[in-house]
Formats: sequence, structure tokens, C-alpha cells
Amino acid sequence: MRNGVLITLAAAVVTAGTAAAPAQAVQTVQTVQAARAAKKPSVTAREAYLVDATAKTVQFAKRETRRVPIASLTKVMTAYVVRQEARLDDVVKITKADVRYAAAGGATTAGLRAGERLTVRELLYGLMLPSGADAAHALAERYGPGTAKFVAKMNAAARRLGMRDTRYANPDGLPSKAYSTARDQVTLSVAALRDPVIAQVAATRKRVVRKSALHGGHVWRNTNDLLREGATGLKTGFTNQAGYCLSFSAVRNGHTYVGVLLGERSDKARLASARKLLDWAAGGTGVILP
Repeated sequence: MRNGVLITLAAAVVTAGTAAAPAQAVQTVQTVQAARAAKKPSVTAREAYLVDATAKTVQFAKRETRRVPIASLTKVMTAYVVRQEARLDDVVKITKADVRYAAAGGATTAGLRAGERLTVRELLYGLMLPSGADAAHALAERYGPGTAKFVAKMNAAARRLGMRDTRYANPDGLPSKAYSTARDQVTLSVAALRDPVIAQVAATRKRVVRKSALHGGHVWRNTNDLLREGATGLKTGFTNQAGYCLSFSAVRNGHTYVGVLLGERSDKARLASARKLLDWAAGGTGVILP
């Protein structure tokens, strides 16, 4: 329970002037806890985890340490590593291999064309908003260099962040032997959102790239519909194996909440679950993080 709730309850006992016994105060606290637990939201995702990043408390946990596929939430780590390896004004040439890779895997793309030259900044938008596997492949090939070395950097970054139950196998989240947990993905989300560029990209609903001598025009729309309701990020994901996934963040009552849903049954369900969790957490308490 947050310290603020305890302070409020203690103050109420003192100002009442009745010198209530400690046992009565404890009973009141327990009553508040029980009442909130009874209203705990129903979340249909197979795994879920939500923290109050401001107060450093865990708000909700459901199978949060279970290792499962995470689909395109993988691209959050791709963006995180790129930010460590690249300059935003670096220019990356799109190759036929980048385009073929996304097409062969049946992945979502940013509609990139072979021969185009785009900056890292623009490719981050292509990676995160439409969830472009072509953008992921182009960035990995450049900043591995090569996909295998880039994935090694992803796994090294995961270890540094303390993501002990995570293994990446590609930079895009296409079906593989990769896995992570809801708790590890929240850890990554919190770290990624500290980067102002990633935070800005993740909160952008639409990005227009105008045609130039280096590349064609592109219009990228964010697949995260929670942004329309005031959320500040972060990433959607889906494969048949992983189900519908979502890493999300929002500011409520001056507190930043960061959560992850894995294995939801539909896009509508993951949005509904995220709303429930945010509404519930904004009015409640949590377990203090170590």
C-alpha cells in the first residue's frame, strides 16, 4: 500500500481526538485493502503486469513471470538498441533483402522500397508506428552489423536491464524460439520511455514523410489505438502464437503508469483491459517495488 494512504488513515485517527488503538487503525487499513481487492479488474490477457513508475509500486500482476512469445513488442528492444548504436541523422539504404524479408514472413511493413535512403529517425517511426518488419531488418543489418550481431546486442541489453526471463531471436517478433515475460517487458518499457526520442515516437499517432530525392513519400499511422484516449505509448503486437499484445503507458493524477498485456484474445479486448487497469490503478494502491 502506498505511504500516502497510510498517512491519510493515521491523520484521520489523530484528528478524531479519540486516541484510537493501533489495532483499530490496522483494521481500517485492512478494510480498505479488502474493498479494493474485491474490485480488482477482470483481465482476459493470459499474462499482465502494471506498475506505477512514479511511486515505484506494482499495481497488478497476473502470471507476470511466465515465459511466452511477445510478437512485435520485440521492436521496443530494437528501438532501444538502435538508440544506443546510431545517430538520428544517419542515413540507411533500404535493400531488396529488407523488403523480401518482411514479405516472406507475412509481417506488417512500413512500405519501404529498395533503394530508398531514410534517416534513422524516420526509420524509428517506420519501426514503431506501423510496426514495420522491413524497417527492423534494415536497422538490424546496419547496426549489428548483420541481424545475428544485432540480436546479440538485444540480448546483451536485456541482461543489463535485469530481464532474466527474456531471449530475443530476431529484431521484429516474427514467430521464433524467442520469449519474454510481462514483468520483463515492463522493465524494458520503463527504460525505453526514459529516452526522449523513443517516448516521442511512441506517442505519435501519425507520421508523414514527404517525398524527396532520397526516398518516396510515406504515411505511417500508429497501431496503438489507446493513444486516442490520452495514452503516451508504447507498442502493439500480434501473432497467432503470441495472441494480441500491448505495452502501454499513461499519466493519471500526476503518476505515470506502465503496463504490458500478453496473450489477449482480440484487439478490442487488449484495449478494454488496458483501460480497466489504468482506471483501477489511478484510484488505488500497490505493493512497493524493491
